[in-house]
Amino acid sequence: MSTVTHTLAEPIQAHGDEVNELTLRRPTVQECRAIKALPYNIGESGYPILDVEVAAKYIAVCAAIPASSVNQLALPDLNNVAWLIVGFFMPRDSEQSAA
Repeated sequence: MSTVTHTLAEPIQAHGDEVNELTLRRPTVQECRAIKALPYNIGESGYPILDVEVAAKYIAVCAAIPASSVNQLALPDLNNVAWLIVGFFMPRDSEQSAA
């Protein structure tokens, strides 16, 4: 899963164009270090809790859109895309996490 595409419920403007879908690529380690945070925290239950502010930074980087375009996302799109970003940080399957 090096890229994933999400069709937006509501279009946004980015780089002067109307955008109806976002293609997200996996962030690099260098980008993670530059952002200085993961897009989630681990809650008491052991499950990830979304950090919307940090996820928004990753959305801008991984979708190659300005932060002002991220701010235009409909709330359901923001939630869905943010969780797609979190998915880049999760093990792909149980065999990988056991390694």
